[in-house]
Amino acid sequence: MFDQPFVRDSFIRQIDPRMRVLLAVLLAVALALLRQVTACCLGLGLGCVLLGLARAPLRPLWRRLAAVNMFILFLWLVTPWTTPGTVVWQWHFIQVSREGLYLSLLVTLKSNAIACVFLSLVATLPAATLGHALERLGCPDKLVFLFLFTGRYIHLLAAEWEDLVTAARLRGFRPRTDLHTYRTVASLLGLLLVRSHERAQRTHEAMRLRGFSGRFHSLDSFYLRPVDICFALATASCLACILWTEAGGSILWADR
Repeated sequence: MFDQPFVRDSFIRQIDPRMRVLLAVLLAVALALLRQVTACCLGLGLGCVLLGLARAPLRPLWRRLAAVNMFILFLWLVTPWTTPGTVVWQWHFIQVSREGLYLSLLVTLKSNAIACVFLSLVATLPAATLGHALERLGCPDKLVFLFLFTGRYIHLLAAEWEDLVTAARLRGFRPRTDLHTYRTVASLLGLLLVRSHERAQRTHEAMRLRGFSGRFHSLDSFYLRPVDICFALATASCLACILWTEAGGSILWADR
């Protein structure tokens, strides 16, 4: 299965998976539409609170946030001096605009807030539970089918790739930037696709022999409880405060 270090006992784990997925999507859309720094800071604070309720482990959390911010770093290196606006710093022909800095800050805050929300609400779900929750929410059966099988067999493909690379190294293969390396890597990828296809055929035949009809059936029953409704109302109230701050900041910005 996928590496899921965020799946652990916590308050968030008790919330109905369908509610968590819906809240994550709602918060992500709302946070992505924010335009005020204050509202974005509040959204990031809400994401941190959710991470605390999920008891997220620090080391995997920092690794995932670092991966997100690596892309944002390139934005900070380009946007401030390519966005037209009021110049706040200049060195020869390089001009840093206030609008560029503001845009970079907004993207940074919103990206980290959305990442925190999904890490706390969605990453804490086991892959199988998430797939069944998506099915109950009306997602297409084929997409759910692909998601569940990807979560089940992706580690086997990784193991196959490691075996192929190990076999190539035992035969003296050393990766370089030459045509021989490119051909070897292409051959390894082709072998991986062939083995994946063969494994998929064997799995499909085995499942059909066991009466598989194209749909997974879960033994877990999803139902709303008072704690789910209270959590949804509390989250919606926090989101309403963030949107109210956004609206107030927009009015003040327009008055200026």
